[in-house]
Amino acid sequence: MGNIIFLILILISFIGLYKIFEKAGLPAWKALIPIYNFWVLGSIINRPKWWGLIMIVPGVNLIMFGVYGFHLARAFKKRMNNDLLLASLFPYIYFAYLGFNKEIKYFGVTDIRSESSFIKNWADPIIFAVVAASIIRGFFFEAFTIPTSSLEKSLMVGDFLFVNKVCYGAKVPQTPIAFPFAHHTLPFTQSTKSYLEWIKIPYFRLPGYSKPKNGEIVVFNYPDGDTVALGMQNMSYYQLVREIASSIKQEDGGKKSDEVYQEQAWNYVNGPQKPFGEITGRPADKREHYVKRCVAIAGDKLEIKDGEVYINDVKQEMPEHAQHRYIVATKGPLFGENSQNNMHEPVLSNFELLEEYDIYVTEASKIENPNDTSAIKILNDTSYYDLNMPVDVAEKIKKIQGVYYAHKKIEPKGKRDPRIFPHHKHFAWNNDNFGPMILPSAGMTIQIDTGNICLYEKMLSTYDNGIHQITTSGAQVLYDGKPMTSYTFKQGYYWMMGDNRHNSADSRSWGVVPFDHVVGRPVFVWFSMKDPKNNPITGKSILGSLTKNSHDGKFRWERFMSYVSEDGLVSWKIPVAIIVILIFGYNFIDKKRKNYSFSDYFRLLFFGKKK
Repeated sequence: MGNIIFLILILISFIGLYKIFEKAGLPAWKALIPIYNFWVLGSIINRPKWWGLIMIVPGVNLIMFGVYGFHLARAFKKRMNNDLLLASLFPYIYFAYLGFNKEIKYFGVTDIRSESSFIKNWADPIIFAVVAASIIRGFFFEAFTIPTSSLEKSLMVGDFLFVNKVCYGAKVPQTPIAFPFAHHTLPFTQSTKSYLEWIKIPYFRLPGYSKPKNGEIVVFNYPDGDTVALGMQNMSYYQLVREIASSIKQEDGGKKSDEVYQEQAWNYVNGPQKPFGEITGRPADKREHYVKRCVAIAGDKLEIKDGEVYINDVKQEMPEHAQHRYIVATKGPLFGENSQNNMHEPVLSNFELLEEYDIYVTEASKIENPNDTSAIKILNDTSYYDLNMPVDVAEKIKKIQGVYYAHKKIEPKGKRDPRIFPHHKHFAWNNDNFGPMILPSAGMTIQIDTGNICLYEKMLSTYDNGIHQITTSGAQVLYDGKPMTSYTFKQGYYWMMGDNRHNSADSRSWGVVPFDHVVGRPVFVWFSMKDPKNNPITGKSILGSLTKNSHDGKFRWERFMSYVSEDGLVSWKIPVAIIVILIFGYNFIDKKRKNYSFSDYFRLLFFGKKK
């Protein structure tokens, strides 16, 4: 319905432009040709004609309608604040008002003398800067920050980076009416949507120059996040239910079936008290941004054996900075006792020792039962810890006086984890032993039966070709009520995993990532600092860290201005410094030569003239 209303408003605006062109002495028929009409409109409002090309860009063109309305009001001598506001907010109707009101005449903008300096020198450039930034952010590069430790230590919590959207082809916004520079939630609010779904555009992406490759780090819209609880937006609704079901099962001792615990969790989350807030759906382009490593691409056979990834039966090299859980036995409480931080999260108390080896205090705990067949009570004062760290750190930990051993924690084959995809009792898979599973590629036909439908159900029902109903009846799988034995997929699917192998909610938890959810690839880390939650000692002080190295202070200096490659970060500090110095030097000399003001530079940049 929203799309129909929008088309009606566009039609009204075009009819209004028809009359406006007549008043301005231009051929009226030109007002009826999309895009070209706004190209011509530039001559009426004395603005660059190429602005009309911006009207091609979904989302940004809605802002440009307001910009055109603002300048048309000025050209027709409707220059009071209320007129300018109405023209900017309701341009479609205002076009018709200007065109059909016989008392309103066209004057142009060359006679403007008394207009405020703010509008003349600042309003125009600032508004257009927002338009330009929206285009760059939506179709070329967007700034992101790493919020979780899923890719630790490859991309770290507190890394600020730019993501290249051109590489895989930028996606056209599917919900174009949105607050600028916000993703799914309005700034300074907890759960208020930053977008409206009145207008919806079908999925479409521009041509890219590559596809996700094995081993690449990829940014994507979280597929499982199509439904969220607004009071717990850091995970999907489905994951929330699974986690609660797992907790209930643990407290109950596993006396009942997983289906019973799942139903109890569902009733709790959806109960009348709504403990996690309202449950709402999100369109694909407004789902949470996740960043993971693309372990398997469309068409691959994936399998995980004892924590090692096999693609097409070939063992893959572990990422250099991959982290794993280790059971560490020590003489006495070497790493401290279990405690809580100021956010009531469980942490270990020996902050100093943990930070010395860069082990996050939130990813470490003291345990009573290591659940490890090799764990032997060496002495009565032996303490056991569950620590999350890379292999090289584990080797250093083994050499500390008082450490008996550090064994990698591996979930045994055949032990089913109900939180692991496909969340079905017939698939006894876990984080360390998973698969095998074939990832569909576009045009691939896969045989479908009741034994494997749970692997592909979400793809068939939601991702691949619109919304469909998948059910089973006896030995048959029904697709919208009709029996099916095979399916040919319309797009490719990818398997994303975190380098932090035991502390990552990734494809092992919720399944595949469709290509239409892929956003781009991280290319440049421009700033990086520690999170005081994970590094309670060195992650606190900002001013005090300015003179400290990365180990002792808050800032990770070696990560500043670095290019993100498959093999890690490559410093670009020297080239970036040279470029910045050259730009500032040129601008300084040019400003001295021309004696331009700061606002003049804005106007030169966006309008091609000084005043």
